[in-house]
Amino acid sequence: MTQPGSNFSRFVRNLCLVTACCFTGMAVAQSTKPNTEKINLQNYLVQERNEAGLKARTIQVGEISWAYNEGGSRQKPTILLIHGLAGNRDNWNRVAHFLTPYYHVIIPDLPNNGETRTPENFDASVPNVTESLRRFVEAIDVEDKLNVAGHSLGGSIATVYASQYPFDTQSLFLLNSAGIYTQAKTRYSKDPVTLKQLIVSKPGDLEQVMHRVMQNPPSLPNAVKSAQENYLITQAAKNGKLIDQLVALNRIYTPESFARLTRTVEAPTLILWGKQDKIINVEVANELKSLLKRAEAPVILNNVGHMPILEAEQEVAAYYLPFLAKTQKMKNPLADKLIPLN
Repeated sequence: MTQPGSNFSRFVRNLCLVTACCFTGMAVAQSTKPNTEKINLQNYLVQERNEAGLKARTIQVGEISWAYNEGGSRQKPTILLIHGLAGNRDNWNRVAHFLTPYYHVIIPDLPNNGETRTPENFDASVPNVTESLRRFVEAIDVEDKLNVAGHSLGGSIATVYASQYPFDTQSLFLLNSAGIYTQAKTRYSKDPVTLKQLIVSKPGDLEQVMHRVMQNPPSLPNAVKSAQENYLITQAAKNGKLIDQLVALNRIYTPESFARLTRTVEAPTLILWGKQDKIINVEVANELKSLLKRAEAPVILNNVGHMPILEAEQEVAAYYLPFLAKTQKMKNPLADKLIPLN
């Protein structure tokens, strides 16, 4: 897929509809609250990154100023970790802790998220974000044999990436991945307007939202949680407008578009889902598996909701690391016709 057709292009813009990704991202930019609160949150994130073996970096690529975390040796295979809607790079820190000893890990803030800066009129559609992500990985020279992982909306971006750049995608890991599924039955997928219930707009909302997107939310220091909530309140209007746009798009597209895209992916794929996901119900994991050429049986984690990367990071890594080790030995089927595609 080099130039998506109009129907495909419109479809992928809609992939984020069923994401309802974590509105609990711990971003720190542009906070209007007291400096001490912002400093507390920054210090917490720096400590968390250090424990995961990650360092914060920035790079200008065209019109985008990318902020990203990097860890592990560049002599090792590279993993690109993609966060979801309204999340940010630090959502992956807990998982990255288990990956950086063995792999080179890159975790960017996607455009219009976290500390990545874009022009005011930036096109935030999935095709354009995916293309921009490709320019980013080329700029830091990690595009070859890239292992791509995405959570929620990040899963749909990862799927588009694997479809568009099949020769360079070594493996694909999809966690509670967004898509347009025939088996989707949550209220958020049936009526996307209800996604607004996941917007943190006033004090006290964060606690409620965390329990909707997670079965067992991780504990956070009160100062960090307060700073996190105050930042998200400042972003409420922006997130509300985004959901309005997504709701309008949802009236047009169907699961068939999603199926056509997914069937083009050649990379070996691991699917993981939280059984108690209230945002994208677990039944769609098998539907997703049926669409992918080289997907393993989905891993279903009990007592986990929509955010396994925060709720069950050790289990996520325990399944991902053996999959990675196995797939590093595989040849790309497009380059070696002796390897079956199914």
